[in-house]
Amino acid sequence: MSKDILTGLLLDEECSLTLGELSCACGVYAEWVVELVDEGILEPIGRDAAHWRFSGPSLHRARIVRRLQRDLGVNLAGAALVLDLMDEIGSLRAHLCVLER
Repeated sequence: MSKDILTGLLLDEECSLTLGELSCACGVYAEWVVELVDEGILEPIGRDAAHWRFSGPSLHRARIVRRLQRDLGVNLAGAALVLDLMDEIGSLRAHLCVLER
């Protein structure tokens, strides 16, 4: 019987990652993360790539884009649209919860 050991990274809103840390956590080159920034998918804090810091939710967004590209062949513009729609659905669900109380 083999026992798999799972490892993970738990990040919250206040945690921040460098460009290198984010690219490593996603298993991609830093240039790919820069493309996400250029497309408006990620919004780092900092004046240039050497000083960029990304929030915990940025990691989640980048991983979603990675899966969309890998599994479905979605380009960055399509991935940005998917993320916008997912954000809108989340907002509508939260609004609905408030109204149902």
